[in-house]
Amino acid sequence: MTLKPQDIVILLKLVVIGDRPWSFSSLALELGMSSSEVHGGIKRATTSRLYDPSRKVPIMRSLLEFLVHGVKYVFPPEAGSPTRGMPTSYAAPPLNTLIVQTNELPPVWPSSDGNARGYEFSPLFHSVPTAAANDGALYELLALVDAIRDGRARERELAVKELTMRFRAHE
Repeated sequence: MTLKPQDIVILLKLVVIGDRPWSFSSLALELGMSSSEVHGGIKRATTSRLYDPSRKVPIMRSLLEFLVHGVKYVFPPEAGSPTRGMPTSYAAPPLNTLIVQTNELPPVWPSSDGNARGYEFSPLFHSVPTAAANDGALYELLALVDAIRDGRARERELAVKELTMRFRAHE
């Protein structure tokens, strides 16, 4: 079974949820996915040893290792033309306060509800902008992962540091 990009979104949402109870349908609703997509994602994450089914939580060290060392190779983003959307990577919290913004267009997830103009940056899953807009903590984790997926060396370094700090807080 091969991981799909939405599996990372599901796992990051579970990191945010922590110890709170959840169901496939509640996750599906919050992430803009179907229950079967969430169920399949959990199954693939279990097979990939990124999820502990007995405790119903991501295996934090394994997930962090994959995000730091593998996500940019397995799920590289596609950059597109200028569009309206939701900022991601270095242009989104928390990195937008740590990195000086340049005059070049920032990366954005295409969204008609977006408030920024930038270049199209493919999200891990099509519902990411909506899910991120409804959950600030998830938005920050997704933006950090995007900085790892396609950031410059300094952006990646800061993203890894921030992600590591946040994951350790959830262990």
